[in-house]
Amino acid sequence: MAGCAVTLQLREWFAAGDSEELEYAALGEAARAGLHLLDLDPLAPRRRVVVAAEVPADWVVPEPDRGRSAVRVDHAVPVARVVSGHLDDTAAEVAVAAAADAVVAAELGSDDAQFVVDEADGHELMWYPA
Repeated sequence: MAGCAVTLQLREWFAAGDSEELEYAALGEAARAGLHLLDLDPLAPRRRVVVAAEVPADWVVPEPDRGRSAVRVDHAVPVARVVSGHLDDTAAEVAVAAAADAVVAAELGSDDAQFVVDEADGHELMWYPA
């Protein structure tokens, strides 16, 4: 399964960050990746959801061609390893819907589309401990 994690590439990019800041950066990249999933499914609710889990390092394979925090998890992740859930508040739905429609154009270099995606990024995901 695809995921995001604190990878060597993320550490090199965010060299001054402590572990909490690095985890937050990976969370942000996971939320951005969620926009692609929403773009693919027009019937899905327009809210980003990220599930955070602690897994052994040997379960995780970095995929730097997909992004600095992109990984593939080669094992089923038991619910007992989930540490938190993060999701958008309903107030973010309009911005997230627009960002899902704009994310591909933003990644292709459109400044206007990037502005739309940044608006969604401005909505903090709510945090729920497991």
